[in-house]
Amino acid sequence: MKRISFYFTMLAALLLGATGMTSCSDDDDDNNVVTPQPEPEPEPAEHHDTITVFPYHFDLTVTAGNHGGMNKDKSHLTITIDSLTNAEATIDFTGKGAEITDYTVESIVKGKYMYQVPNSNDRFSKLQFKDNKMVVVQEQPFVKNTYKARNYTHAWLDDNTLLIMSTNGEHTKVIWTKLNADDMTIVSEGELTIAPAEEYNVLTTSGILAYRQNDNKLFYFFYSKKETSGSKKTTNEPFFRIAVINPATMAVEQEIINKEAAQTTGSAYGELLQQTVFFDEKDNLYLAAFSTVSKKNLGQLLRIKKGEFDFEAGYNAFPDALGKLLTVQYLGSGKALAYAGDASEGTGIDDIAYYYAIIDVNSKTVSRLAYNGTDIPYSGGSFSQRSVYVARENKAYFGVNTADEQCIYIYDVATGSVTKGLSIANGYYFDQIRMFDDDPYKIIK
Repeated sequence: MKRISFYFTMLAALLLGATGMTSCSDDDDDNNVVTPQPEPEPEPAEHHDTITVFPYHFDLTVTAGNHGGMNKDKSHLTITIDSLTNAEATIDFTGKGAEITDYTVESIVKGKYMYQVPNSNDRFSKLQFKDNKMVVVQEQPFVKNTYKARNYTHAWLDDNTLLIMSTNGEHTKVIWTKLNADDMTIVSEGELTIAPAEEYNVLTTSGILAYRQNDNKLFYFFYSKKETSGSKKTTNEPFFRIAVINPATMAVEQEIINKEAAQTTGSAYGELLQQTVFFDEKDNLYLAAFSTVSKKNLGQLLRIKKGEFDFEAGYNAFPDALGKLLTVQYLGSGKALAYAGDASEGTGIDDIAYYYAIIDVNSKTVSRLAYNGTDIPYSGGSFSQRSVYVARENKAYFGVNTADEQCIYIYDVATGSVTKGLSIANGYYFDQIRMFDDDPYKIIK
């Protein structure tokens, strides 16, 4: 631009010179003088703001012909869905999605990936479900400790260190393995100094594991059992135990016999099928458990307060239970979404009916969820994560299987309102809803 301006200036000067040399008139004045104009200021470059978008999607898993849950022989179909909100949409899985075969629906989910021990029982796998097929990201063969698909528990010690724990093949010892989740290499592995209690000969299959970050402690919930040779009947300890563990050394610092409940929910499957433990904003720990009363398993929601190691005496945020408390998901502000059983009701598709409710952990009250002023119908299907909480939306999505429909409902945490989302076609049943992050990207605003 400056070079072009210079040429125009020189041209103007030449013209002026030529005019002065050829003029014969005495009445020429300044009005005839061509005055070079200053170069215009360039327009400022347009300013753009960029924002980073963190998208996510849902993997929806169903069973065909019958309800799923912890029955591993069911046929599971999975499909990826960007949104669950369209109440006019009905998803038909015929010819769509993918059947899960070599891998299991029991997985650890974090960010973009799922982690599990596959059906081959010989390695750890890091996976993604993309383009309606299971994609292997990284796999690590077992080295010392060996695990079985579906039967282990876990905790994240930081964003990249995944701890897997279970009992050994004879269920007499507790083994552990720390993995680098980035490349799935084994960081370290070993055994805990935990053994069956006196008069008992085995330990529960997996137990439940939780990591309390504020004081760097692991809590392992387990119990002993007595198995009789040739019989499937077992006798459990009256109350389950709490092992407090140093995650750096994996040394058991305390072993406490709790007095508040008999068993933890999902102790055979860890939290692979459903979420049963969470922390609130104050770092209080909550655990779904149950005790047997008049031959019925009645759910309880117990609490270990920050800085403590045993359950708070007399605390139960799930009073007047009608059956087991299967799933709890923390929604913030003292609220948790619960999926629980009602042993006194049936759905026409299952002997036990299940329902969704909101637990207030501060007032220890339970409110069954309703839609348009009517309680949401009882649902069929037991163990499995049929709900997901999306913190970025502050909403919870949960699937309901009734005799008449299979529909997703949406709970708005801020307002307490419930709306309907999409449905799935007859012959398929909700088994899992899980959320995965996608790769972030930038857009110009």
